[in-house]
Amino acid sequence: MSKVPIKLVFATHNANKYREVRAQLPSEIDLLYLADLTHEAPVEETAQSLRGNALLKMDAVVQTTGMNCFADDTGLEVMALNGAPGVYSARYAGPKANAEENMAKLLNSMVDLEDRRAQFRTVIALSWNGVTHYFEGICSGHILRQPRGMAGFGYDPIFQPLGHDRTFAQMTLAEKSVLSHRGLAMNQLMEWLRDHLK
Repeated sequence: MSKVPIKLVFATHNANKYREVRAQLPSEIDLLYLADLTHEAPVEETAQSLRGNALLKMDAVVQTTGMNCFADDTGLEVMALNGAPGVYSARYAGPKANAEENMAKLLNSMVDLEDRRAQFRTVIALSWNGVTHYFEGICSGHILRQPRGMAGFGYDPIFQPLGHDRTFAQMTLAEKSVLSHRGLAMNQLMEWLRDHLK
């Protein structure tokens, strides 16, 4: 294993997300995030896919810093709605909508639907020494008719993972991380990094 820490940027402004990821990384990685950088490139998520948005965010940091970097994008995909809200999950009820408004719109869109199947999907784009790699995590489940639980964020109160009787919002962070789309994608990234730091 390399003895000199290798700098890697996580293209996020979210300090909590950064701390969670930092705790999982090999000690050989010195993880930074956007608050650590003197130049933060604003990025509009204009792509039509999760992969495209992750690539946009990753590439903006690479272009401005020249450093190895990864970024993620996540969407909730409802089967009966042809994959919506998908890439628009964070702004489903409008560009300034909050989580409650997004959930309300989704539940209203599904009020007459018996097929409640859905999945959360996270795509990570990693730029490592000028080469781009992708990692993907999927968590299948279904959409409840009423929110349950106070933890988590986004659509967590109405998403119940397959094989479980609680929503993400009723689970601890540790429980959720084992099952979640983001956790699964991050595990793939961690394994890749460990293999390439040997």
